Amino acid sequence: MAVGFKGIYVPKAAEQHVAADTPAAKDSIRKAREFGATSRMGRALVWLRRGSQAFFLFLFLYLLVSTQYVPEFDATGGPGEVRVDSAVNIFLSIDPLVGLSTALAAQSLFKGLIWCVLLAVPTLLIGRFFCGWICPFGTLHHWTAALWPDIRGGKRIKRNRLQPFMRLKFYILVAMLVGSAVTTVQIGLLDPICLMVRSVGLAIIPAIKYAVGSGLEVLALTNVAALQRTADWGHELSASALGQDHALANGAVFLGATFIGLVAMNRYTTRLWCRMLCPLGALLGVFAKFSIFGMRKDHEKCTGCNLCLLNCQGAAEPQGGVQWNATECHLCFNCEGACPEDVIHFQFFPRRSDVATTTNMQRRTMLQAVGIGAVMLPLSRVSAGFFENNNPKLIRPPGSVQEKEFLERCIKCGECMKVCPTNFLHPASFDAGLEGLWTPVAIARIGYCEHSCTLCGQVCPTGAIQPIPEAAKLGTEGHEAIRLGTAFYNRGRCLPWAMDTPCIVCEEWCPTSPKAIWVEEVEVRRERKEGAEIIKLQRPHVDPERCIGCGACEYSCPVKDDPAVYITNVNETRNPENRLLLKVIPQY
Repeated sequence: MAVGFKGIYVPKAAEQHVAADTPAAKDSIRKAREFGATSRMGRALVWLRRGSQAFFLFLFLYLLVSTQYVPEFDATGGPGEVRVDSAVNIFLSIDPLVGLSTALAAQSLFKGLIWCVLLAVPTLLIGRFFCGWICPFGTLHHWTAALWPDIRGGKRIKRNRLQPFMRLKFYILVAMLVGSAVTTVQIGLLDPICLMVRSVGLAIIPAIKYAVGSGLEVLALTNVAALQRTADWGHELSASALGQDHALANGAVFLGATFIGLVAMNRYTTRLWCRMLCPLGALLGVFAKFSIFGMRKDHEKCTGCNLCLLNCQGAAEPQGGVQWNATECHLCFNCEGACPEDVIHFQFFPRRSDVATTTNMQRRTMLQAVGIGAVMLPLSRVSAGFFENNNPKLIRPPGSVQEKEFLERCIKCGECMKVCPTNFLHPASFDAGLEGLWTPVAIARIGYCEHSCTLCGQVCPTGAIQPIPEAAKLGTEGHEAIRLGTAFYNRGRCLPWAMDTPCIVCEEWCPTSPKAIWVEEVEVRRERKEGAEIIKLQRPHVDPERCIGCGACEYSCPVKDDPAVYITNVNETRNPENRLLLKVIPQY
């Protein structure tokens, strides 16, 4: 017999929780499994939770695949409005960590993030249900830990106890919120929804599509009618299930490898990401401290079989003889569903003596986390003239706010990059400094900005890219066209200028009306092996008043290694200081 916390009687068998590798503990597990669980409600909740996880994971993937341009046509057969019909960013909109961090940085809450209250309020009432029932990244960790474990039995039980390293996520949360308060938003690096949208949308799905497409192409080249029909059917199915686009983002290998590595950690510790690194889980855990729903334990009935610990997803200490940790519990109900002695019950207003609500954060480490968050600002802005866009290739999506406000709002989720129909937008490396890591930048050699497309502003959940009407993008109906930058020529590489070779590809691709690229017809004497000849050339020029910096000219330039025409961010609409066209100052 032993005495537990606050004088509660604890069976001697419960002491085996700290020695889970003993033969007695293993025999207890075997007998408990043979006897089975006694809580029908617990088993029903487990199956209900599994259904909820499957539904929300499918919904997340469906919305992610739907984050793409689907051509529409009006009644006359002409191109219709460019838009995304599905609420593709709903998971980001209900993320309270996204709402809190951007509100701290920008001193305002973007209207699309008001929905995050829908998640924060229920968490205050019933606990971290989002982590166990809704979070798609949490579901992947849960299923991976259950289906592909590397540790079993006693070692798994020992790992599923509350560990000191689980405090790390709270320190990460504090550091990132302090960073947001001093206007540097880095929460998107580790927020699970941002991380999953960015990794799956920009790396995993495109990689799967590339692999599937390569396999189907092999079938199509066999000249076997049945296999070719299978390839055609496979292409249609792939487009329906994975979307039309399949271009990989710049840096996708790193994004995908990081994602796979985080999921693979579950082989060694169940939901290690959720327990140790997830800042959203930490925030919801703080809310869960005040929940009125929790666990009640009949400690006297506990035989120390450890089945609750074996199946626990959050290391929330569900076993008898100790307090249940509300901040770590994912409400998976595995413990109640597995307990053979009817020890564990979930109810409203449980006995407070059964519930531990502390996060056990150390004061010194907490102060260090605050200091790290405060240092984020000067560390990430050490570049001179950071907000003046001194990097000429730092070109943001159309509708982006000024750079300072952009970095206060952008959460690096990747929605704008996923929806871009021409693969124009990519995650930045250090183009925008340390603070701008994985924010969207334009790479015109890979894609260009479609003239009438405004999709990036439609899917941005935080207002870093403002939703703009198509007329504003095109410069019609009295609007001034939105400029991303201006095109320039390197005449030493331009074929008509440097090599007397006819080429008007850039002029043909220019989408503005009238065209921003115009050609000058000239006659030149060209020397060839056969002798000299007089030819007519069309040499291109840029009209800076018409150029919108869409990058179509740079994308299409046939000089592939280093294009003869390129765009920079000078004259961009969002920054009135970054101007090319100067007004004449009268002289007196």
